[in-house]
Amino acid sequence: MARREHVQIKTAGEIAKMRVAGLVVARALEKLRAAVEPGITTGDLDAIAEKSIRDDGGIPSFKGYGRPPFPASICASINDEVVHGIPRRGRALREGDIISIDCGAIVDGWHGDSAITVPVGTVPQQFLDLIEVCEQSLWQGLAAAQLGSKLTDISAAVEHHVRPRGYGIVDHYGGHGIGTEMHQPPHVLNHGRPGRGIRLVEGIALAIEPMITIGRPDTRVLGDEWTVATTDGSWAAHTEHTVAVTPRGPWVLTALDGGAAKFAELGVACGQPVETPAS
Repeated sequence: MARREHVQIKTAGEIAKMRVAGLVVARALEKLRAAVEPGITTGDLDAIAEKSIRDDGGIPSFKGYGRPPFPASICASINDEVVHGIPRRGRALREGDIISIDCGAIVDGWHGDSAITVPVGTVPQQFLDLIEVCEQSLWQGLAAAQLGSKLTDISAAVEHHVRPRGYGIVDHYGGHGIGTEMHQPPHVLNHGRPGRGIRLVEGIALAIEPMITIGRPDTRVLGDEWTVATTDGSWAAHTEHTVAVTPRGPWVLTALDGGAAKFAELGVACGQPVETPAS
């Protein structure tokens, strides 16, 4: 597999630059999490994100990306929408919704990419559980991004947390390599047998992003040519972080603390930066 696709290996200095981009994303998502409430529009959230990213010295990764060009700085996917929802000024959040917000930024040519799913006001427990399991599965996957492990060890860690709890795992979308481009090899599935794929070496950076559903995991792309929704209308959650493989363990470039607190809960060592980037 390593021979069939080029995986970008970063130097310690380049990972430090990615950390700067990751912190820009992390701070934007913190503002967005705080702003989510009934009545705010997804267009309002997009404006908050773009201002935060640009004020922090970054460029939104998503704006103008792909074909047709994505028109916004975040993806805002509500309820049965899994990923790639387009923000709109006229679309207001309602009490009881859940919203997945995906955000990316470029700083000095390097990318950071992260996503959260947030409840809007008071949300039924079944959807809070969905969000919690999705986030927990993300951290299981991040913890598996260890030097010398295989790529599908990450996939298996996500799946082993999700399947026993009865949720569906979206099959056709997943994580990816990241660096000087937002999407690079390898593709990171959220399911699979461990011990397969490329061996994880120092300097690999990955965006790991579980997408899970309460019902069936089958999806369709809506008429805007971007938004991915479940075919049965069941609600979905999506979480994501960018992580670097380091000799000391995984370093979560899009977490404000590098992942230290969550990894401590899991009994996993958090990778330490070789260089401390300016924030």
